[in-house]
Amino acid sequence: SERRITATYYAEWLLGALGSASKPHVICGYDSASKAIIATNNWNPEFEGHAAFLSATIDPHSLSGNRHDFIGKEGDTTSPAGLDQWDLGNAFTPGSDACAAYQVYLDIPVGETAEVIFLLGEVADTKSVKDMVERWKTPGKVTEAFDELADFWKSKLSAVQVKTPDLALDVMVNQWLPYQNLSCRIMARAAFYQAGGAYGFRDQLQDMLAVLPSDPQRVRDHILFAARSQFQEGDVLHWWHPPDGRGVRTRCSDDYIWLAYVTARYVDATGDTSILDVEVPFLRAAELRPEEGDRYARFDPGETGTLFDHCARALDHMMTTGQHGLPLIGTGDWNDGMDRVGDEGRGESVWLAWFQTATVHLFSPLAAKRGEKESVNRWQRHTKALQTAVNENGWDGDWFVRAFDDEGEPWGAKSNTECQIDSLAQSWSVLSGAPITERQITAMASAAKRLIWYDDRLIQLLDPPFHNSARDPGYIQAYPAGIRENGGQYTHAAAWLGLAFAKLDDGDMAWRIFDIINPIRRVSNKQEAHLYLREPYVLAGDVSGGDKAGQGGWSWYTGAASWTWQLAVEGILGVTVKNTMVHVDPSIPTNWGEAQIVLQNTRGTVSIEIRDPQNAGSGVHWIEIDGKRVKGKAIRFPGKGKNRHAVVQLGKGSKGQT
Repeated sequence: SERRITATYYAEWLLGALGSASKPHVICGYDSASKAIIATNNWNPEFEGHAAFLSATIDPHSLSGNRHDFIGKEGDTTSPAGLDQWDLGNAFTPGSDACAAYQVYLDIPVGETAEVIFLLGEVADTKSVKDMVERWKTPGKVTEAFDELADFWKSKLSAVQVKTPDLALDVMVNQWLPYQNLSCRIMARAAFYQAGGAYGFRDQLQDMLAVLPSDPQRVRDHILFAARSQFQEGDVLHWWHPPDGRGVRTRCSDDYIWLAYVTARYVDATGDTSILDVEVPFLRAAELRPEEGDRYARFDPGETGTLFDHCARALDHMMTTGQHGLPLIGTGDWNDGMDRVGDEGRGESVWLAWFQTATVHLFSPLAAKRGEKESVNRWQRHTKALQTAVNENGWDGDWFVRAFDDEGEPWGAKSNTECQIDSLAQSWSVLSGAPITERQITAMASAAKRLIWYDDRLIQLLDPPFHNSARDPGYIQAYPAGIRENGGQYTHAAAWLGLAFAKLDDGDMAWRIFDIINPIRRVSNKQEAHLYLREPYVLAGDVSGGDKAGQGGWSWYTGAASWTWQLAVEGILGVTVKNTMVHVDPSIPTNWGEAQIVLQNTRGTVSIEIRDPQNAGSGVHWIEIDGKRVKGKAIRFPGKGKNRHAVVQLGKGSKGQT
């Protein structure tokens, strides 16, 4: 017999759709001309006049604009009452909790199919709804759009493809990590666990690092876009919301430095020094008063400078130090949860000393090429003094301490009952570009011993968690012990630990860290899946320790996606793009024996075959390019539309062969 069914599309008009601060300000109704449910929010001036709409390729059987009516009096969002009804009531109650429910009726004869396409979108004004709906009802238009979407993702994901003995790594690197990073972190800036839509200054700049091989133009545009949120004094908006750009000025101590760090990485990867000469306005505003922790506002543009000026302003702004000769932590460095370690203006950060060193190490060559000798000398004197201060005051015998509070007492030291060791100070001691000494090697060994829990598949940010300490590090202590930053796995930091081991040529440990944080490995059976409780194909920003060890936390919206991709490609496989060249210096697991990577862009295709017959894991013995042995560790792109094949053999040999 025929099958008669209804299909219903339901949408809530939430914060992200129309910028509403309160859903009752959203007014919705049905427009018979466009055959669409239309919602507006004239209460919010940034979205005044805009319209969101819901329609379909089939006329509605019934409708609802009242969330209470659709969900039902029981309030069960897992089984809304409207899905069991043949008539949604067609009610659009003024002042109600607005939603959009659009129900169509389908007659499906035996052996046949029926198709309905629901259209959800936003336009600049209500007059544009009808044209937009008609455009997407045009036969073939949706199919064409899906084909274009498939081509878009094919081009982005094919830029770097790997094949290793670890299929789970391949799946994440070839598809899910770049997809999570670009779709969620960069394009949507929203997910199930965070629907804010804001730009974070440090956040999206870091995310862009994994986009460099696939879309350098996007990275360039974002660097210049982010620079517009920097104040004349050198600090920046911690985050801001489009379209009006309202954001928050804070005392965070690392945000603004990421501009110089990412700019240097971009220029190194692309060779595009012209970006440094682009004129970008600063923001202008009175500095935060002593009693102000932050200030949320819309700030006006001020003077204009080149991007180089912006980066230089940031580096000059960072150089104030405290009583131990270390950078001031402010109301949080990378770890926002440590917002009261230095809120009185005297606390210091050991991690920040390493990060400042890394940034000066990367950016100074760009400044030197521009003849900025005085600036280069000033920044390098500063980082040299930081290294002295870290070694004199920040070394705790087996690892580096994390910070000193306003009273000069350490965090991340053996003398602490809580937070005796923190991973950031150890990993960035290696990633900083400073010479590797026995102290860094010892610190990394201590981090592995104290922070990696192999049986629970957990890499703690710090240990032990904050719990009963009378000292107040900040809101990090409000999390239960073992949750998020407070002694759980903060995956972003775990990826940094893996990168540091790769830089030490310990491919076994670098891969082991990747494998621990790989979500695929957390759901190999039903019991593990019920413990993890998160998607097996995207990274969770955090994984709990303590009583809930192994349970996933905040998924999708995490900067760990970018850094974990970098851990695999640039750390373990050791492949980095530098202008027209591909540099190869792997740190693969000793039991792999081989790996492959293909890079494609407008400069051609380079296929790299890594061979490790001695199971050395690292150390480039020789490289063959298109059958010819070459010197060095670099492979030149062959040119647009051309292919080049390289064999990289690892193992022991005379330096003259490398």
